[in-house]
Amino acid sequence: MKPRSTLATWLGGLDGARLARVLETRRDAAAAPEPRSVGELAERLQRPGSVALALPRLARPHLQVAEALAALRAPASRGALAELLEAADGEAARELDAVLEALADHALVWFDGAGKLRMAGALRHAWDAPLGLDAPLEELLTGTTSDELRGMLAALGVKPPGTKSQRLAALVEHHGDPERVLSVVAKAPAATRKLLEDRAGARPARPARFIMSGSPDPDPGPEPGARWALDRGLLIEDRHRYGPARMPAEVALALRGPGRHAPFQPVPPSVGRVSVAPVDVDREASAVASAFAAGAASVLSVCSTTAPARLRSGGIGAHELARIGKAAHADDAVVRLALETAYAAGLMARNGDHVTPTGTYDAWAEQEPPEQFAVLLQAWWNLALTPTRARDEDGKALPALGGAPPCNGCVQARHGLLAAAARLPAGHGARVTADLGPLIAWHRPFADCSLQEDTPFATVIREAELLGVLARGALSALGIHLRTGDPEALGVECRRLLPSATATARLGADLTAVVTGTPSTRLAALLDSVADRETSGTASVWRFSAAGVRRALDAGRTPEGIAADLTAVAAGPLPQPLSYLIADTARGHGRVRIAPAACVLHGDEPALLAELAAHRRLAKLGLRRLAPTVLISRSPLDATLAALRAEGYAPVAETEEGTVRVERTRPRRAAAAVPAPRGSRARGAGRTAAPNLPKGSDAFDPSALATRLLAAPATIPDPAPFEGGAPFATDTEEIVAGWAKQLPYTDVRQLAHAIDTGQAITVEYVAASGNLTVRTLSRLELAPPYLEAWCHLREDERVFTLSRVHGVMPAGHS
Repeated sequence: MKPRSTLATWLGGLDGARLARVLETRRDAAAAPEPRSVGELAERLQRPGSVALALPRLARPHLQVAEALAALRAPASRGALAELLEAADGEAARELDAVLEALADHALVWFDGAGKLRMAGALRHAWDAPLGLDAPLEELLTGTTSDELRGMLAALGVKPPGTKSQRLAALVEHHGDPERVLSVVAKAPAATRKLLEDRAGARPARPARFIMSGSPDPDPGPEPGARWALDRGLLIEDRHRYGPARMPAEVALALRGPGRHAPFQPVPPSVGRVSVAPVDVDREASAVASAFAAGAASVLSVCSTTAPARLRSGGIGAHELARIGKAAHADDAVVRLALETAYAAGLMARNGDHVTPTGTYDAWAEQEPPEQFAVLLQAWWNLALTPTRARDEDGKALPALGGAPPCNGCVQARHGLLAAAARLPAGHGARVTADLGPLIAWHRPFADCSLQEDTPFATVIREAELLGVLARGALSALGIHLRTGDPEALGVECRRLLPSATATARLGADLTAVVTGTPSTRLAALLDSVADRETSGTASVWRFSAAGVRRALDAGRTPEGIAADLTAVAAGPLPQPLSYLIADTARGHGRVRIAPAACVLHGDEPALLAELAAHRRLAKLGLRRLAPTVLISRSPLDATLAALRAEGYAPVAETEEGTVRVERTRPRRAAAAVPAPRGSRARGAGRTAAPNLPKGSDAFDPSALATRLLAAPATIPDPAPFEGGAPFATDTEEIVAGWAKQLPYTDVRQLAHAIDTGQAITVEYVAASGNLTVRTLSRLELAPPYLEAWCHLREDERVFTLSRVHGVMPAGHS
C-alpha cells in the first residue's frame, strides 16, 4: 500500500462541502471511472496534464502567488510568502488569504499538518526560473568534483576543508550570506559586475510548458566577464557545456537587495463604467443575436446548395468566402463565424475537395432559430481559435476552416472576457468595450493577444458583441449562462430573446417578398426556389423574376403549384403582377424541347425553330435544320440548354424516354467526422460513446462524490498481480497494466474504462521519433501489445504501442 501524500492527507481532512468545491473546480480528476479514494483523487490532481488544465484558468494574482511560492521552494511559511509579496498586513493580507483559498479550492496549494504551505509538484515545476530565480547553489553544484569546489573556495579566500561534503557546505554557507556575496561582487571586474547585476535583475518568468521537446542549444562560449564569476561559484556552468551559465538563487537574492518584492496585483484594473438598464441589454442582445442567427442560417443554406471548395493548402479561401457572403448577404465576419462554429458543432465536414453539410445539418435546419443559435453559441464558447481572424501577423489572408493548430489561449481570451464583464457592478456596462482588454489579461494571463490589433482583444470582444453575449458593454443573460455552463438555462434565454421563425411573407405588387425576422426553413426554401434573395438580417427580401419562376418550373413545379404554395405563405392575396409573371413565364416555358442525341432540338412552332437556326449568337452551337420542327446541334445537351437560356429562351431538356427532365439539385452531404465503428471486430461495436457532460449536468454531483470519497478507506492498494497483490477490477485493466507498465494504476483504470465503454481518451504518447505527443483517441480496440484507435489528430485509424503510452487524461476537458 502506498503511503498517503500530503495532498491526500489534506483532502481527507476536508468537510464534504469543501471537497465538493475541489471536485467542481477540477472536474477532470473526477471523470469516469470516478476515483475510489482520496488517495487516488490526490494522484489524479497532481498529474502534470491535470495541473496544466487548471493553470490557464487562474487569474493574475493566483499565478503571482503560485510563482512566489515556487521561488520559496515550498514547503514555506505563510509569513515568508507574505513578506516576499509585501502582503503581511492590511487589505493586502486579506487579499492574499483569498488567493490562497482559491488556490486550495483548485488543490494546487494547501497547508500541511505543520502549518507549512505545500504545492502540487507539477505546479512547482511550471516555471523554469520563478521570479527570475534559478535553483539553489547546492542543487546547481550536483556533480561538481571536490577539486572544483576547492578551487572556488580558494578563489573566494576561504580555506577549503578536507572532504567534498564539507567543501560543499562551506561554499553554500558563504553564498548564503548576502553581505559576503556583495563584498565579493564589489571586487569583481567591471564586465563581471555588469553581467551579474543584469542576470540578477531578470524579470519574473511566464510559466513554462509542461511538455517540452528538443535539446538545449550548445553553449556558444562564456559571456564577457563570466570566467571570474564561474571561478568563484557566482555562476555555475552546466557539466555538458549546454546553455548559458546559471546564477544560484542565493546570489541573485543578494544582488537584488532586501527591498525587492515579488509582484502582487490582487485588484483588477479599473474600467470606465456607464449605467445601463437590464431591459436595454436584453433588447440589444436580442437584436444582434437574431441578426446573427438569420445570417448564419443563410450562410449554411448557401453552403448546402453549393458546397464551398477547399484550397489545395486546406480551408476555404477568400474567393469562396466572398461568394458565400454575397449569396447570403452577410459580411466576412458573420460568414467566418458561422462556418467555424458549424464545423465545430458537426454541421459541416470535409468531403473530398469540398466542405459540405452533414446529415446533422438537416436536423439542425428544421429547428427554430433559438435552438439553432444555441448550438452555434456553445460551439463558439469552446472554439480553440479566433474564428473572425482574417489575417495573420504578416497581413496575409487566412482561410476559414484552415485546420489551424488548437489555441488554448484563444479559449482563455473568450473566457477571460466573460469573467471580466461579470465583475462589473450590476446595472453597469463598460463605457468603452475596448477597455475590457486589460481586464481580460488580468483574469486570464494565458489569454492569446498575439493578433496584430491596435486594441488588445478587440477581435474577441467584437465576436461577443456580434453574438449578443456582450451588449451595451455589459454581460447579457446569454453570456451569464454561457459562462456558468448551464445548457438548459442557456436554451431558455435563447428562446426568450430570439423570436421563433416566421412562416409568412408579405408579397408586394413590386414583385418582392418581405419576411420580418428569421424565415422558417420551409419558407426560405420556397422563396429561394422561385425568387432571388436581395437582403438578409432582421428583415429579408426576395425579388421575383422570370428567371426565378423558370428555375422553379425547371425543377418540376407547375405554375398552379407555385401559385398555391405562395398563396399559402402570403399574408394576403397573391398580387396580380406576381400572378401574371408566373402565367407569362409558364406560357413560354417548354416551347422548345432538347433531346439528347448530341443533340436534337424540336418543337411545335416552325417559325421559332427557324429563328434559333438563324440566331447569330447561337452559331457556335452548330445548329442545323433537319425539318421545320427539328434542329440538330453539334454541342452537348447541357451546353446547348445553357446557351439558349443565356439568350432569353426557355427550353427544357428531355430524358431518353422523351419525358421532361426535372432539374432538381440534390444537396451534397458529408459523412460524419469520425467513421462508424469497424464492424464486429471492434470492441463496443454498435455502442455510442458517451459525450463529455457539460457543467450543470445532473450526471455529475460533486457533493455526492465527496461524501463517497470521505466514507471510503483513505488509500486503496494498487493491484499488483505479478507481485502477489490485490486483483484487478476487470480483465482489461490487467491486460493494460501488463503492457503499459509505466502507467500508475489510476491511469490504467481510466484507459481500461475508455476501452470498455467506447469513450474517447487523451494520452501522452512517445512516438517512434522519441518526441512526446498528445493524442485524443476514440473507438479503442485492445490488441496487445497494441492499441488500435481513431486518432483525432491524424483523422485516421492508427496503431499505438501500449508501452509508449506515458500518461492518460479524460478527453474533452478544457
